[in-house]
Amino acid sequence: MWRLISRAGGVRDWAPLLTAPKAGWQLVPHSAHLLHLFAAAASNLLIILDDVEVFEKQKAFELEELMAIADFFNYLIYETVLLVPDPTPLTQPLSTTNSAAPPKAPPTAQDECLQTSASSNPTVFNICLRLLGILYNRDGRHKFTPNNFWLIRGVRPSAFMSDLRKEKVHATFLLKHVPHIIPRKERVMLFRELVRADKAALGVLTQTNCMLDSSAVGAVVMIHRNRIVEDGYQQLANLSPTQLRMKIRVQFINALGLDEVGIDLDGVFKEFLEETLRRVFDPTLNLFRATTDQRLYPSPTSHIQESHLQLFEFVGKLLAKAVYEGIIVDVPFANFFLTQVLGRQRASCYSFLDELSTLDRDLYKSLTYIKHYDGDISDLELTFSFDEDCLGQIVVHDLVPGGRYLTVTNDLKISYVHRMAMFRMYKQIRAQTASFIRGFYLIINPDWLSMFSPSELQQLISGDSVLIDLDDLRQHTKYSGGFYNNHRVISWLWDILKKDFSDEERSLFLKFVTSCSKPPLLGFAYLEPPFCIRCVQYTNEDQDVGDTLGSVLKGFFGFGSRRGGEEQARLPSASTCFNLLKLPNYASRSILRDKLRYAIHSNAGFELS
Repeated sequence: MWRLISRAGGVRDWAPLLTAPKAGWQLVPHSAHLLHLFAAAASNLLIILDDVEVFEKQKAFELEELMAIADFFNYLIYETVLLVPDPTPLTQPLSTTNSAAPPKAPPTAQDECLQTSASSNPTVFNICLRLLGILYNRDGRHKFTPNNFWLIRGVRPSAFMSDLRKEKVHATFLLKHVPHIIPRKERVMLFRELVRADKAALGVLTQTNCMLDSSAVGAVVMIHRNRIVEDGYQQLANLSPTQLRMKIRVQFINALGLDEVGIDLDGVFKEFLEETLRRVFDPTLNLFRATTDQRLYPSPTSHIQESHLQLFEFVGKLLAKAVYEGIIVDVPFANFFLTQVLGRQRASCYSFLDELSTLDRDLYKSLTYIKHYDGDISDLELTFSFDEDCLGQIVVHDLVPGGRYLTVTNDLKISYVHRMAMFRMYKQIRAQTASFIRGFYLIINPDWLSMFSPSELQQLISGDSVLIDLDDLRQHTKYSGGFYNNHRVISWLWDILKKDFSDEERSLFLKFVTSCSKPPLLGFAYLEPPFCIRCVQYTNEDQDVGDTLGSVLKGFFGFGSRRGGEEQARLPSASTCFNLLKLPNYASRSILRDKLRYAIHSNAGFELS
């Protein structure tokens, strides 16, 4: 069928068929039948086939054919939308009075596992859109297309974004249904615009680190250092969604019960955020577990922790607040968990089995073996149940009512495979995930994130996995304590980072000063707070005392110090809550290089274990 479609004409020849969906079944014969049948059959086949069958055995299509199909339907959807004055009716179901429509296929085992969002009587456009979604999602998990493959050639991002701001119907429709045709950078910029507009409505300034910050404050929270998670949870639980989106001022209380001296200009809140996340992701708390590739997901046994669901809601609020404020945190989540955060697991084209290998490789291999088993599967004496070891006790979970008494047969094995995958990846952590999502969307509007894939949401949280642009970082760096852009120590620093440090060491440097090894998605102009380098002097306590007239003059003119030996021995330090690097006024480039290299390699940073 695909060869016939590809030879019958180009995208613009086929697009008109999708604009008049009813004609597809009123005229016999009609080319829309062929397109409808192929898209429906290919969708169902690609859902059933696992990655080995698709990419290694290439059972359905060769990879070049798969790319050609993806390209065809990507442009078909785009061209169809442009053909009509209002594309909204394209996704509306057909009238059930059309007796010529083909009968609806009985639900598959997988359909029973999912709350399908597919229309009961979909248009040809919807069926083609579904196939496109399946191809795009599979490419997101297992890359088979080149970079920028999904972007529509000839579409100027600036013009498209202008149409979006004017709320033109075609641009809005395309962003909702096929956001991948727009470069990620433009979508991130749109997200930040939406956040800025929301802040403006709340009376919150977008400038950071301003001593005269008059932004509306949602709350002032008092946090004991030794009770940072407990206090944070209790105080944020009482804040309304509006207060959570406004400025939250943090006042730390030390071990003696005294207020810590300091002004919270976003930095202290960032410190509270980082320290709290460090603790809630600690494996000993058992709120989260890590996959074999160190990706986090809710722990199925978190219920042993008192008030665990409330804690998940609290963590959701913290992560959402970080995303809302543009604070990047080095927290890698499992892709299947982010899929559920975005609500994509409810789509009719989603298969839990496809992502199971990222969570439980052994179970994935076992289920794949069962799926392809040629003998009598009942010989394996399997039942529709899952045995879980919970603190030394075996707990039996039924995959269907009475599942422990229902034997898996050849007729039921596909249903068993999908139900088992769904249980491990969704049902087992459903309550925890729902609590996290509830907290997350108290701050972030879900519509703002609908234009991102799970991997793109991870990038919003943790920054971009690209090489660090030192020129961009330097352009957006601030200086204090007497340092300035052309100061000899500063010139040495940038030269060392560029010429002496490897890519890995540059990432370590960024993690050392910001707590995250990846740059912001839109560059360092969006780093919150802005990166700053301060000249520091040696004190008896070996602590930075901030900017004084004396320290500024010494840093600016390079005056010596009575304790010059100690100062040269001091290592660079950082306050990640302020994205602040503290550098002594070193006497030579080699000293700076060696001290900085030692500091970034010995710094533990924000670790997950």
